[in-house]
Amino acid sequence: MLGLDAAGKTTILYKLKLGQSVTTIPTVGFNVETVTYKNVKFNVWDVGGQDKIRPLWRHYYTGTQGLIFVVDCADRDRIDEARQELHRIINDREMRDAIILIFANKQDLPEAMKPHEIQEKLGLTRIRDRNWHVQPACATSGDGLYEGLTWLTSNHKL
Repeated sequence: MLGLDAAGKTTILYKLKLGQSVTTIPTVGFNVETVTYKNVKFNVWDVGGQDKIRPLWRHYYTGTQGLIFVVDCADRDRIDEARQELHRIINDREMRDAIILIFANKQDLPEAMKPHEIQEKLGLTRIRDRNWHVQPACATSGDGLYEGLTWLTSNHKL
């Protein structure tokens, strides 16, 4: 699970794992947890998103079947930066077979961009060689998180 810093990756991970919101601090390095949903085990790597850590992301790509990319939908100032990072990830040869789930996070905030706007601003409509999905979500309440996992279970390659 990747995304810019403060997008909500760690909050999502522990909401899925523990079923509750936890207080988080910026992730330096990574958190890894196994999340079981509908008899499918997801090994979720939540990797820190600060710009100085991002060059290390590629070390986590090997064997990845599905990418969860988390976007802070209220952060309009950094949506272009999120687009650049997403395309850097998916253009890596190690990620060519991974399906892409975008959690359009922080939908509870009034200024949040809607999923269709996220789809456009991330340049997803130009991605025609693999499955992708934008799932509106709110990490703190859990809204949309399990729907995203349902999409992953329905679309990953065995």
